[in-house]
Amino acid sequence: YFSGPLTAERAKPAVPFGGRYRIIDIVLSNLVNSGLTRIKIITQYKSASLEEHIARSWRLSPMLDSYIETIPAQQRTGLSWFKGSADAVWQTQHVIEDEKPELVAVFGGDHVYKMDVRPMLAEHLHHEADLTVAAIPVKKHEAREFGVIEVDAEGRIIAFHEKVQDPPEMPGRPGMCLASMGNYIFGTQQLVRALNEDAKDETSKRDFGRDIVPRMVRQGQRCFAYDFKTNHVPGEDPEGATAAYWRDIGTVDAYFEAQMDLVSVKPAFNLYNPRWPIRTGTNHDPPAKFVFRDEANARVGVATESLVSAGCIISGARINRSVLSNRCRINSFSSVDECVLFENVVIGRHARIRRAIIDKDVEIPAGTEIGYDLEADRKRGWSVSDSGIVIIPKRAKLPESPGSIPPPSV
Repeated sequence: YFSGPLTAERAKPAVPFGGRYRIIDIVLSNLVNSGLTRIKIITQYKSASLEEHIARSWRLSPMLDSYIETIPAQQRTGLSWFKGSADAVWQTQHVIEDEKPELVAVFGGDHVYKMDVRPMLAEHLHHEADLTVAAIPVKKHEAREFGVIEVDAEGRIIAFHEKVQDPPEMPGRPGMCLASMGNYIFGTQQLVRALNEDAKDETSKRDFGRDIVPRMVRQGQRCFAYDFKTNHVPGEDPEGATAAYWRDIGTVDAYFEAQMDLVSVKPAFNLYNPRWPIRTGTNHDPPAKFVFRDEANARVGVATESLVSAGCIISGARINRSVLSNRCRINSFSSVDECVLFENVVIGRHARIRRAIIDKDVEIPAGTEIGYDLEADRKRGWSVSDSGIVIIPKRAKLPESPGSIPPPSV
């Protein structure tokens, strides 16, 4: 998970992404677009904003027995909260018992990717599998942060290594490893049996990757890997830059780079595919507005290679390679370059912001500079990532810059 300000008050799946979305919207869109419309979201830490977003934005038709509902930690099986991903499902398995499905898909809520789940389901049924794990090739130095899978010629998993320092490479592909994406499809009986066995193991970490999957592989159950590289999303070019896009945004830098993937001329993650929409709630914000064209005084409201959400006003300012959430106000003579702005951010006149993430409800005083002197930014108390991304936390109060020009009142 992110460390620091972005998740200080919210769960990671509730972190804004792409201007008008939350990270959880991407995962839910994949499921709903794939025809999977009976979804439970298991929550625990700092889940209020996530639960509010689901309740207000994701209402499926009860007429068709469809739903998306959150399940907060409830201590149904004892006095402990969820100890891991597997324990979370074990403690809420009454939901599985109530619904009686033949298959259960367990997907993480904090990755950025497009995936049609139906081909993975088809392979699971074809192999008569007990478990199918979505997998993608990654570079070996990156694979240390994932579960790494070894498979035979049929695709059956013969070994599973969770976050080891020397992960095994793929046969014939030196320097590459087959990494688990953390997306699983189980036969219901096999899942319940595995969870009950895990609950009795006092040495278990109660995690799918560390415990459930390796145990099922060791027991000789029918566990298969699904090659995510073969997944084709309707409306996407199977040979293009968007093919098999998946990002684990476990750090601020990875999150920032995924946002920057959105603003390219040919984006690696395409929000403009009508056959595979990224869905979220609606709002009543007006269209974005760009005002002033006083080129003689460099007072021009313009945005290039950027996503600008509804309710934003670019008032005589310049925006480049940035993602703006709803209701941001960028005032005259300021510049915003390679930035991510959450809701209700106000940038004062003559401010210069570069390579920064500014959380919601922050007002940047006139004349402020952020991202041009990282040492000075650190002295102000702001977090700075390894690659130099400055993070301004939610509702932060910034001091007025000496000699700054007061922002307009309207």
